[in-house]
Amino acid sequence: MTIPALNPTQRARDLEAVTDETFDILVIGGGVTGAGAALDAATRGLSVAIVEAQDWASGTSSRSSRLIHGGLRYLYNLDFALVAEALTERGRLLTKLAPHLVKAQPFLWPLKQRVIERAYSAVGVGLYDVLAVAGAGGRKTVPIQKHLSKQGAKERFTDVRDDALIGAIEFYDARVDDSRMVINLVRSAVRHGARALSRAQVVGFVQDAGGRVGGATVKDLESGEEFTIKARAVINATGVWTETTQAYAKTTKGLKVLASKGIHIVVPRERINARSGMFLRTEKSVLFIIPWRHYWVIGTTDTAWHEQLKHPVPTAADIDYVLDHANAVLSANLTRDDVIGTYAGLRPLLQPVGHDEAKSAKVSREHTTLEAAPGLVVIAGGKYTTYRVMAADAVDVALGKVRAKELPSITKDVPLLGADGFDAFARRAESLGAQYALTSEQVEDLLDRYGSELPALFALIDEDPALGQRLEACPWYLRAEVAFACLYEGALHLEDILIQRIRLNSTTPDRGASAVDEVAQIAAPLLGWDDERTASEKANYTARAAAELAAQEQPNDAAASQARIEATDVTPSSL
Repeated sequence: MTIPALNPTQRARDLEAVTDETFDILVIGGGVTGAGAALDAATRGLSVAIVEAQDWASGTSSRSSRLIHGGLRYLYNLDFALVAEALTERGRLLTKLAPHLVKAQPFLWPLKQRVIERAYSAVGVGLYDVLAVAGAGGRKTVPIQKHLSKQGAKERFTDVRDDALIGAIEFYDARVDDSRMVINLVRSAVRHGARALSRAQVVGFVQDAGGRVGGATVKDLESGEEFTIKARAVINATGVWTETTQAYAKTTKGLKVLASKGIHIVVPRERINARSGMFLRTEKSVLFIIPWRHYWVIGTTDTAWHEQLKHPVPTAADIDYVLDHANAVLSANLTRDDVIGTYAGLRPLLQPVGHDEAKSAKVSREHTTLEAAPGLVVIAGGKYTTYRVMAADAVDVALGKVRAKELPSITKDVPLLGADGFDAFARRAESLGAQYALTSEQVEDLLDRYGSELPALFALIDEDPALGQRLEACPWYLRAEVAFACLYEGALHLEDILIQRIRLNSTTPDRGASAVDEVAQIAAPLLGWDDERTASEKANYTARAAAELAAQEQPNDAAASQARIEATDVTPSSL
């Protein structure tokens, strides 16, 4: 089975190819917006190159709440258009674009008052449902709200405190493996002809005498060599690095971005007895308690971040804040000892002049796209859920009004890799599992990660039956998934595998350090590592894991950031 591959061979081929032609679009930034823009442009028939300074999705797009949602709280800010747009995109992702990666998820909204709160909450959630149905052309893509008594709520969420509610409203949103979605978008763009380079940092723009941007100077962080990519238009989709990147164009126009930190904690699934998630409003943000098969993700916060942008980290105070707010409704009484993982991300929020950073939770998530210099389009803001709309807007601006009408976006009808035939594969889960001695739960997990690409994973096991074994360090994953990450998903380093693909960095107490020997043994021959390189990769990741564990014990952002950057980056950059 031939499927689009991101790997060292593809990277070397694309490194050579990008210097030989002038592209219609060069996308800078391999997060969800940049990856979406690359796919959008490629499916319009344009020639496209996309570069990312780190690993794919290694910034904000792998550090989210892992939700595809309309943003229920934005209804209370009267952001009806934003919510409607997001719910429409949620429906598309659930039913057509990525049903293997995006799954409907019920949440409880606990109520403390019998009449008034239930009434106004029902109106808000009811409007949420109406907008979702309208956005799906009159179809229900998830169940509509259901009102529950206290007993009914406790049947769905046994470990809720008796004094935390008198009843609840059950409503639906969706969850997603955020980094896998981005990698899937990049691979989908490659399927349609895009050239893709990770670990390739833009260090300047190519401009003519009139200031028009005609490409970028790029540094290959793997080799240290610099080269030029020529393009008729450049899209800057670098999130919290927007201002840094657009400054290379020496323009007075552009966007200003506020970096707002959101943190999450991860606890074992068995630690909370519940069949539903939970949604809470706090004084600073919202708190989601989100169930995954093996664990719960709980977050988030929303505070201004003034430290280095590459490695945001939670502090001890952040973790305690989330635990305190979770325990306000949980009878499980979580402690620091229950936390098996943490992570922090930076939201790229558009920053109005004179904005009070202490109120970053109130900054609109709506995105802005503008031409910062002739040939340079900058996009920032927005929500993960609306990445496709943002991407289409960026490409439209890059093309100009006339050409954008001639070549309109079609991504609302383009399924991502793994979506085609997913339902048929899902119905074969039992027989597939029997063939490879996998439980139905394991096959369901694999389908949720690979969809209809699952035969490519099984082909690796056919070639080497040892890859069908579970990882000793974490039986949630098969050894074949490490191989798939190297052969098809663009992993170049040990950290790429353990953070973005086999996600042990944020879901195990040692941040995946105990898996380095086993994972490196599988990856080394596939990535061409000799013994020295293998040892270096293992040492680098072990140091990173130790630095992250040290950082989360610090009392404030400055101390946590300093502890984190004690570990040397595997590919140092100027970010």
